[in-house]
Amino acid sequence: MDRSPLAPASFPDLPPIAGVRIAVARAGYKTWDRADLTFAAFDEGTAVAGVTTKSRCPSPEVEWCRAALPLGQARALVVNAGNSNAFTGNRGRAAVEAITARVAGAVRCKPSDIFVASTGVIGVPLPIDKAEAGIDAVLQAPEASWEEAAATIMTTDTFAKGARASAMIGGTRVELVGIIKGSGMIAPDMATMLGFIFTDAAIAPGLLQAMLDSANRQSFSCITVDGDTSTSDTVLAFATGKAGNPRLESIDDAGADALQAALTELCLDLAQQVVRDGEGASKFIAITVEGAESDASAQRIGMSIANSPLVKTAIAGEDANWGRVVMAVGKAGEPAERDRLSIRFGGTQVASGGLAVEGYDEAPVAAHLKGKEIEIGVDLGLGDGRATVWTCDLTHGYISINADYRS
Repeated sequence: MDRSPLAPASFPDLPPIAGVRIAVARAGYKTWDRADLTFAAFDEGTAVAGVTTKSRCPSPEVEWCRAALPLGQARALVVNAGNSNAFTGNRGRAAVEAITARVAGAVRCKPSDIFVASTGVIGVPLPIDKAEAGIDAVLQAPEASWEEAAATIMTTDTFAKGARASAMIGGTRVELVGIIKGSGMIAPDMATMLGFIFTDAAIAPGLLQAMLDSANRQSFSCITVDGDTSTSDTVLAFATGKAGNPRLESIDDAGADALQAALTELCLDLAQQVVRDGEGASKFIAITVEGAESDASAQRIGMSIANSPLVKTAIAGEDANWGRVVMAVGKAGEPAERDRLSIRFGGTQVASGGLAVEGYDEAPVAAHLKGKEIEIGVDLGLGDGRATVWTCDLTHGYISINADYRS
């Protein structure tokens, strides 16, 4: 598959995280000749937090993580690519139990300290024999790079995705690294397919969870590719505590605000990379909604625009059809008044007060739409609510990828 035209030039240079060891192996969940199993081992005392899909048909891996997260501790992570193990009944649950038991025995911890995630085709049970053989192989594998780990968890992705950030807590510099996979079935409400964040910061699990929740609301919950929420969406954050900073217990502790800012920056970078790899995408679209009755209302209106096939196909065709934005605002079910509504494309105002602006010239809008980075602005004129969401256009490539997904 060709690399997305919106992809960054290269995979970023990511630092090692003390207390984390990464390895990859091939379990053979599909016929592809590549690694499809990513493994991370954590030193004792590693804290964990996570957000999972709001789908009512989640995978056994999601259910396992939901049960383990309140305990707040992690010793290992296992990620399978090529088979989501979702909608597989008792056989799927048995595979998860086999994986966690085998890893727990190897690293000498409780199964609840092992976190699991899978991505790929729905409805096919994860073969336990391949799972166990893959675990045995990855436990003996040499240490892998972040790029290898990110590439291993890909499915329809066209490039490996990673990001880094750092923060100062007192006089101690802490590092954060993240990898993510996602390209289609992206409209998560919470997360984006599979994402994993690693930091050497010392932080209480409860505070890490609060920080991840906050970062998620501003990043993974603000993107969409196709309006479809996965059965497997999971984002997990692991903090080894090896940086040596005084352990953060409260958001009021010195340095907690810096760590929160770094985590949010990292999540936003990862989330936007997923949009840039949207299946068949040729344009990256930022939609800013202002003047709404609340931030939540602004976000819902933004997502109504971002999920509209009519808006997305117009942008794919470089058609300055701002009437489709009006349509998407009106259908959102949120407070809006036609005669207060203003719309812009890029820096050009196209509509205001329920009408096209006087002397409207479509030429600069058409020129803006020929680029790869598209901006849409909406002002409702009702209040102080504001939100930005990100999406991509909808092209024939999306249809081709998904029509042939299982072949």
